[in-house]
Amino acid sequence: MAALTTMDRIRALPLWNGTLTIAPLKGGISNESWLVEDGNGRHVVRFGKDYPFHHVFRDREAMVARAAHEAGFAPELRYAAPGVMVSAFLGAKTYGADDVRANAGRIAHLVKRFHDEMPRHVSGAGFMFWAFHVIRDYARTLAAGNSRMCQELPRYLDLADKLEKAQAPLPIIFSHNDLLPANFLDDGSRLWLIDFEYAGFSTAMFDLAGTASNAGMTAEESDELLTVYFGGRPDQAIRRSHQAMQCASLLREAMWSMVSELYLTAPGSDYVAYTAENLEKFKAALETYQNQYGKL
Repeated sequence: MAALTTMDRIRALPLWNGTLTIAPLKGGISNESWLVEDGNGRHVVRFGKDYPFHHVFRDREAMVARAAHEAGFAPELRYAAPGVMVSAFLGAKTYGADDVRANAGRIAHLVKRFHDEMPRHVSGAGFMFWAFHVIRDYARTLAAGNSRMCQELPRYLDLADKLEKAQAPLPIIFSHNDLLPANFLDDGSRLWLIDFEYAGFSTAMFDLAGTASNAGMTAEESDELLTVYFGGRPDQAIRRSHQAMQCASLLREAMWSMVSELYLTAPGSDYVAYTAENLEKFKAALETYQNQYGKL
C-alpha cells in the first residue's frame, strides 16, 4: 500500500466542512505548515513529531497552545492528534526583525503579560526550561552523535558556565522560550504569539534576551525592551544578565541547529548554514559582552 501524501493526510483529518483549498505556508525550520480553507474558514495545519533530542513533546505543546488561547495570547487550537495540530488562521502580519525592533515597547508589554498570566492557565506536570541545561544536554547529544562540531564543545560548555554565573536572580515565570521574530503576529490592532514547542517555567531573561538577539536589537532598543518590561530603567546587574543571556541564547540556537544537522530534515532548511549564521551572531555578541564586562 502506498504511503499517504501530505495532501492525503490533510484531507483525512476529521474536522473539515465541505470543499478544501490547500496551500503550503512558508516559514518554520523544523515543522511543515499548510493553509487550509473549508466551509468553516481558514486554518493552519502543522505537522511535527516529538523531538526528544530538542526536548519537544507535542502533547505539552498542545496543552500550552490551548492555555495560551484561553488566556488571550494565541489563536484557537481546533484539533490535535499525534504528529499534527490545526489552529485558526488569523491572517495577521508575521513579524520580521525590523518589526520587532520597531515595536519593542509593545512586545515588552505582551511578554510581561504572558509571563504573569500563563501560570494560571497551564496544566499537567510542570516543565522547566533553562538555557544552560539545554546547552549542556545538546553537548551530550552532539558528542554521542559524533557531530562535526565535537572539538568545539568543551569551549562552548566553559563559556556557558561563565555566562550562567552572570545571571541576576529573578522570579520564576512561565515563558515562551522561542521568541524568533516570526513567532510574533500583528493583526493591526494587537499582537499574538504562536509556536509553543519550548514553553515552560523559567525566568524572564531568556525571553527578553532571545527577543533582542534574534531581532538584532541595538543597546538602546534592548534598554527600551527592559525598561518597559521591568517598569523602570534596568540596573547594571540586569543589563549584564541580559547581555550574557543574549550570548547564551545565540549559542543555544547554534547548538539547536547542530543537533538538527544530525536528526532533522525539513523542506528548504539548510541547518549547516543556520549553524554558521548563529555562530557568527554568537561571536559578535560575545565580543560585545567581553568588551564591557571583561574576557570570559
